[in-house]
Amino acid sequence: MSGHSKWATIKHKKGALDAKRGKAFTRLIKEITIAARQGGGDVDGNPRLRSAVAAAKAENMPADNIKRAIQRGTGELPGATYEEISFEGYGPGGVAIIVEATTDNRNRAVSEIRHTFSKHGGNLGEPNSVRFMFSKKGIIAVAKDAASEEQLMNIVLEAGGEDLNDEGDTWEIITEPQSFDTVAQAVRDAKIETVMSEVTMIASTYTKLEGAVAAQMVRLLEALEDNDDVQNVYSNFDMDAQQMEEVAG
Repeated sequence: MSGHSKWATIKHKKGALDAKRGKAFTRLIKEITIAARQGGGDVDGNPRLRSAVAAAKAENMPADNIKRAIQRGTGELPGATYEEISFEGYGPGGVAIIVEATTDNRNRAVSEIRHTFSKHGGNLGEPNSVRFMFSKKGIIAVAKDAASEEQLMNIVLEAGGEDLNDEGDTWEIITEPQSFDTVAQAVRDAKIETVMSEVTMIASTYTKLEGAVAAQMVRLLEALEDNDDVQNVYSNFDMDAQQMEEVAG
């Protein structure tokens, strides 16, 4: 399995997505609110809002919650004022990490994230210290038994995808961010179930860790994602399949 989807796979296997449904809702509400504040409340005319609403619907968020989040963003309803902050740093073994946070208290967020890095063997870096290693891409992962290579390749070619990769037990469709919604909709229209579907940051190279250092890196990622202000965590961390199974177990 490729490095960029490995951590997402670990989270799925550990049941983290189901166990933290409430936290997922909180993150999505923040994203919808900011998207509406920056680009307006028209879903069709605001690509960021459209993606945020689609992600919320994929998590079965009630329509009323989505509506209220949009109204808080447009100012129709009162609500907290959120600020977006990006952090870059290094984890155990020199792994590159990008953390995207949305907070109503910048000082608190900076202090807590700095402490989390330090506690788990990492450290914050300067702006642009690792971002150059990543590029934004859409990823749609499909289990091998859910669709054939030919079926998915036809979708990639017709809907404007960039590539289709064989990642062992899954196929991965790669898209440019602006093509993600179109390709994802084509997959849904074909009634193909996905393992993962998101716009994320993909690293150009990956750092493979083993043993205690890999376990420490997993603890750092988990601690960062447990922070209420953290929206997304990206890294170029990789581990072998056997250890991934042990961690997921």
